[in-house]
Amino acid sequence: MAVIRSLCGQCGVGCGIRAVTGEGREALIEGDPVHPANGGLLCTRSEALKDMFPLDGRLLRPMVDGRAAGWDRAIDQAARRLSAVIARHGPGSVAMHVPGGLLTEDYYVANKLIKGFVGSAHVEAPCSDAGGMAAAQRAAFGEDVTPAVYEDLAQADMLLLLGVPTARRHPVLHERLAEARAEQGARLILVAHADDGQEVEADERLNVAPGSEAMLLNGLLLHCHDHGALDRKFMERSLSVPADFWAGLRRGHDLWSVARACGLAPGEVRAFYDQVAAAPRLVTLFSPQGQGEEARRLSAAILNFHLATGRIGKAGAAPFAVTDAGNGMGAREVGCRAGELAAHRDFSVQALAEVGRFWGAARLADRPGMSGAALARAVEAGHVKALLMMGGLPSASHPIRSLMGQVPLVIATTPWSEPEIESLRMVALPSPLWVEKDGTLTGADRLISRQRRLFPLPGEAKPDWWIFTRIAQAMGWREAFHYERPAEIYREHVRLTAYRNEGGRLLNLKRHAPISNPAYDELTPWRWGEVPFDEGRFPTPDGKARLIAL
Repeated sequence: MAVIRSLCGQCGVGCGIRAVTGEGREALIEGDPVHPANGGLLCTRSEALKDMFPLDGRLLRPMVDGRAAGWDRAIDQAARRLSAVIARHGPGSVAMHVPGGLLTEDYYVANKLIKGFVGSAHVEAPCSDAGGMAAAQRAAFGEDVTPAVYEDLAQADMLLLLGVPTARRHPVLHERLAEARAEQGARLILVAHADDGQEVEADERLNVAPGSEAMLLNGLLLHCHDHGALDRKFMERSLSVPADFWAGLRRGHDLWSVARACGLAPGEVRAFYDQVAAAPRLVTLFSPQGQGEEARRLSAAILNFHLATGRIGKAGAAPFAVTDAGNGMGAREVGCRAGELAAHRDFSVQALAEVGRFWGAARLADRPGMSGAALARAVEAGHVKALLMMGGLPSASHPIRSLMGQVPLVIATTPWSEPEIESLRMVALPSPLWVEKDGTLTGADRLISRQRRLFPLPGEAKPDWWIFTRIAQAMGWREAFHYERPAEIYREHVRLTAYRNEGGRLLNLKRHAPISNPAYDELTPWRWGEVPFDEGRFPTPDGKARLIAL
């Protein structure tokens, strides 16, 4: 019997678990009472871990074109075929799909390989549901930094919850909201749709028309502007306002227009505005969904309100986006998305020079790539000749799943034995499920924690990072991909966040640059960024945040 402290990993919260393992693949799982994310709480999502205990349906040997193969042959075939595609069709013919459930070390190796050595930035990542918020945070703050932490909930005067699904998808978060109300007297206002359900107990509920939330919050900002509720000192010192911003905001966001769009009486809207404007410490919680215009508008409205009213950079006052993807934050930190390079860097000339030099990149992608619908269209049009899939095949509902047969080469690490493995021209390599993974995860509030495997790797399965490391080595990049254990990858990721970073980015993990292998094994949860923006300075050239133009 062994007691293992690990992570649930089934959503973006990042809850700790305490597992007591016995003989074979059996374990008793409970919430870790000392983990900062959940303090012993655990929701029904953790039940998914028990479904991973049996080995039914698992892929336990490498497969090449539907036939079992040894690891040496499988890696050789993957490297040879991928090299041939790049030589014949160019780096832009290669794309990567990462369905989620991976650790930061996995994402780091995948991102380094495809962007630094294959030379493509076409990446479909699991954190796409944060697309609106991630882009908005970069535009407003200069960096994709979530400024809130869970402890803010207990220090807020008011909690503004956008949507019942936000609480429904994150029950532990829901419990913490209830605790804040009961123990601290925080007032909870729920903005929801009439058909969202009644699971959330709130001090006040505002039922609005679907898609009208951004207009409601833009109107709130205009109300604060017109009634002297902006933080003028903070704005003058720390905020850049686009020309004609207020004139643009005024169009269509008067009380009557907002009420009509939201399906509310003007008096209801005004009462809501007065309550929120009077709360000095406010946390706004929501789950950004999709990368469409609606998600971007809502994210921008939330950030604009918190910035212009100074409700940021202090305890109990912040916007808080909680994403569904487990370790979506870790993927964003290493840049495993189509629009980022690495370690919160963009594709600027300076960033390209820094990352290229640090990696010793053989063929660095020099511009953002495709993802989402654009990538699916490229696959359908035949422009994608090789698909790298790390962590499993796309879900049945994902558009790329039905298009895999049109791609000449598919290289996949996956825990599951699925029909496509035998029917398509594919190199399928057995990888772990969550309960067999070892590495780190970053929760939605920037808390880095250790995932420790509960069970040994079954059959011939290998970690995802190990598989892509061996493919890179077989393609001739052994010096850049020298990893033998996840601690080495973590150290390199840490050093990259600190490289040529003289305060220009908040993501700087330099305190762990010299971490030893034993210290990595015993790593306890820690949060980077301290209290972001507490001095009113932001990672922009002039140190000021920006209101996002409508």
